[in-house]
Amino acid sequence: MLKIKYMTLEEVTQYLRINIYTAYRMVEKGELPGMKIGRLWRFTQDDIDRYMRSQLKPKRSNYGNRNQK
Repeated sequence: MLKIKYMTLEEVTQYLRINIYTAYRMVEKGELPGMKIGRLWRFTQDDIDRYMRSQLKPKRSNYGNRNQK
């Protein structure tokens, strides 16, 4: 049986290296995937990692770059 480890909001802020107020804002907007148990937020690292991967921007190529030699 797979055991899921849940993270607190404080642990998420350390993991992502963001301010606690930024994390609260992201959670309230529904940007960070989490669940509220009572008055406390809980997150899984898999969900946070999936969210971060979804935020990656595609790399820009040099195709068509006029400054290219």
